[in-house]
Amino acid sequence: MSFFSRLFGKKDDAPRSVEERNVFNLQPNDIVTYDLEDYKVVGKISYDDHGFKWYAYQLEGVAKTIWLSVEMDDELYLGIYEKVKLKLDEPIPKKIRHEGITYYLDESGKARVTGIGRNQNINGMICEYYDYCDEEEEKYLSVEKWGSEIEVSAGYDIEEYELKFIASK
Repeated sequence: MSFFSRLFGKKDDAPRSVEERNVFNLQPNDIVTYDLEDYKVVGKISYDDHGFKWYAYQLEGVAKTIWLSVEMDDELYLGIYEKVKLKLDEPIPKKIRHEGITYYLDESGKARVTGIGRNQNINGMICEYYDYCDEEEEKYLSVEKWGSEIEVSAGYDIEEYELKFIASK
């Protein structure tokens, strides 16, 4: 910007600062780098179970789509999840065996959800959720019931320093 345009330019022409991104304010089209791969944020689901809130970001990469789970419960918990093909019927069991690992039901409930991006069509829906972990509490299964559809994702914990963010705007 030249000296004269700064001196006589409109105040509205001032460059706008971009809000620094973190795990709580990612927006569609932001870029998340994880494990040396770049993923575009294509959706976000916000869950609310009677005031307890957590988030899941849908991240689309070149070869796969993953989910970044974000939960603040005394401390920050982050996880990476991928959908798996595992047929479950109701009632949802207290123990699930998948790929040689036994997972045990840790918690369950119902949450009201809102979505943005690709997930905007779920606004106001109620999701039944069932969270499982293995004996070592290193691997997890997330089971979500959306109406009559049951989705299962497998995941694991990560640390915040493993993620880098680039804001889209």
